[in-house]
This record gives sequence, C-alpha cells and structure tokens, in this order.
Amino acid sequence: MKILATTLLFTSLLFSLPVLAETDHDHGHSHSQIPVDKATAEINAKAAIIALVTENTIDKSWASASATSVEKKKFAGAFEWVAVFINDKITDTKKQKLYVFLTLEGHYIAANYTGN
Repeated sequence: MKILATTLLFTSLLFSLPVLAETDHDHGHSHSQIPVDKATAEINAKAAIIALVTENTIDKSWASASATSVEKKKFAGAFEWVAVFINDKITDTKKQKLYVFLTLEGHYIAANYTGN
C-alpha cells in the first residue's frame, strides 16, 4: 500500500511539472523571476532569430548567424541581455549587425540593427 501511495504521488508530481514550469502566458509577461545565465541567453536569442526568420521578419540568411557577443546592459534603469549577431551575407552594411534584446529571465523583447 505504501509503495502504491508513493508511486501515485510521484506520478502526479511528474505530470504536474510541465504546468508548474510554464512561465510565459498569452497575456504578455512572465511570472518567472529567475535570471538565466549567459549561455541560456545566447540560446534564447538564437531561438528568437529563428522565429523572426520563420515569420519572414528578417532575411533567412540570419538563421546561420552565430552570436558574437552576449552581455548584460542597462536600458532606462533596468538590465537586459543583449546578443549581437553579424551576418556578412546581408548587402546593406547598416543591417549586417543584429541586436537581440532579452529580459534577464531570457524572454525575447525586441531585435533591431541599431543596438538602442
């Protein structure tokens, strides 16, 4: 009986973990307050680029670009992750460098070619 109760408890916890781990909802903000490390920020920035390519927001050649830097920077009093990607396949030199901005928790904010 004790083994059955333990198994049921473990199973119920196992199936509830994905629900408990969900941090991003449709209402536009995260409940997660745990900052990610630099490596995770880089992975999330790359995922944002892939999403932008998929949405045809940026050229598909960005899909093969790698981050040249990932740093925490302060904007308007708050810190964010900024990942910089360079793509020499872009002919417009003003658009060869793409900045991807993430919250410290690793959620995509925006991307642009100016870094501001």
